[in-house]
Amino acid sequence: MNALDQRIVLVTRHTRLEDLVVRFNTVEQARFYVEHLGADFSDYAGEHRVYQLAVQRAEAVLARFGRVQRLDRGFLANYLFAPDALVVVLGQDGLVANTLKYLKDGQPVVGVNPDPGRWDGVLLPFEVDDLERLVPEAIARRRQARRVTMAQASLSDGQELFAVNDLFIGPRSHVSARYQIRLGEQVETHSSSGLIVSTGLGSTGWFQSLLAGAAGIGRHALPKAVEAMRGSGFPWDAERLQFTVREPFPSRTTQADLVFGQITRRQPLELVSQMAGYGVIFSDGIEADFLEFNAGMKATIQLAEREGCLVT
Repeated sequence: MNALDQRIVLVTRHTRLEDLVVRFNTVEQARFYVEHLGADFSDYAGEHRVYQLAVQRAEAVLARFGRVQRLDRGFLANYLFAPDALVVVLGQDGLVANTLKYLKDGQPVVGVNPDPGRWDGVLLPFEVDDLERLVPEAIARRRQARRVTMAQASLSDGQELFAVNDLFIGPRSHVSARYQIRLGEQVETHSSSGLIVSTGLGSTGWFQSLLAGAAGIGRHALPKAVEAMRGSGFPWDAERLQFTVREPFPSRTTQADLVFGQITRRQPLELVSQMAGYGVIFSDGIEADFLEFNAGMKATIQLAEREGCLVT
């Protein structure tokens, strides 16, 4: 393939300094704000400098192998990725997850760590210096890749939302979520702070923190259960999802037994909203990209047919 025919999308994000400049208009005003609070502005400036240099270097290398389109994180939800494009993500782990859910089934993603001294990068196995060697192999599909199981929320009006890490189903603000929940033959009415549905990739994140909180509360009463919850998540390509209900409240009209379980291809989770106008479903921590989940709406939570694909 001619280099001019190969499309490469470089996904980037704003640095903390850029976000501050949006808020305060200039770098100097941002500096004044940070230092007035007693914080170290040089940390913001240093992070920005390293990231911008990484973007420039990555773009220069990628341009040798194809036509490069730089895409800011804020446009992910509305961008149509060409199915033959190589997608390179330069940022933190969350940016990789946010990108995966908008791609075609099995479209490979290359995760690049722009600042290894700052970010651990579980989903960022490569550095900018690796791109010269890596990109031709990734374009030719000669690199191994890890499958990533995704979650899918489907509403009764036809709307869908995918998740790479987790789905949140619950209230828009700090009020109780009301809904009917069904898993197999078990049905309950809940009043809670909402549900988290986790993939294997997300099982060491928000989901694990909820289990850790529950384990802390029950440490003395349920030692065996506590030990079982001290894990390192489950495989990224596991053919299941796990869900947990946050702060379920038992009352005369609500129950609290169906609060933890497994979702498989044969057994999806079904929810019917009883919230008048404040129910939402969002994924991977992106609250701005959400589905309204209000009274009478039915949501089916299941494993997605499409999968993510991370180049290794």
